[in-house]
Amino acid sequence: MSAVPMRILIVDDHPLVREGVRTLISSQPDLQVVGEAADADSALEAIERCLPQLVLTDIGMKQVNGIALTARIRERWPEIDVIVLSMYDNPEYVHQAMQAGARGYVLKDAPSSDIADAIRAVAAGDTFLSASVSRPTARSDSARPILSEREAEILACLARGLSSKQIAAEYDLSVRTVETHRQNIRRKLRIEGQAELIRYAVEHCRTAG
Repeated sequence: MSAVPMRILIVDDHPLVREGVRTLISSQPDLQVVGEAADADSALEAIERCLPQLVLTDIGMKQVNGIALTARIRERWPEIDVIVLSMYDNPEYVHQAMQAGARGYVLKDAPSSDIADAIRAVAAGDTFLSASVSRPTARSDSARPILSEREAEILACLARGLSSKQIAAEYDLSVRTVETHRQNIRRKLRIEGQAELIRYAVEHCRTAG
């Protein structure tokens, strides 16, 4: 029995880039392009309409850039993964993208196979960085795991002993959304169980305070 293809939305303000990425992804039987967008506003509309599991976005777009778009997506739909596709190998951009919630960062001049590899890695719960940017970011991540603002808030709530239901009430979220955030936090911190997550939260927030 074949698996259902992963649903992907492509966001880039250059039609030729979108066409190239769509062609590449469409050649993979386990991946499916369900929509395209040329800017952040149309991307958010497309997410509502197409319900993708992953968004592949450019950084250098007019008005709202890909990093800001990533943060918006992760805030509204924490269950949707984001991979940034960029021509910039600047470590600061990589750091900002991952801090905004991106799970991967792929350079446009990297081998075309990197895109499919990145999507599959993220789908499996891992992160993916193009080889030329992976080393400095890996050092940064090992020193301080990068959580989104919402994830950091939820971690602080866990340190206070709040349940998912209590956290949901405090931030006007659904319990399911809180549970998804908790799963993403465990994944980023490479923590297996809930008890270990609580222990990390208490130690982390004490250190931060």
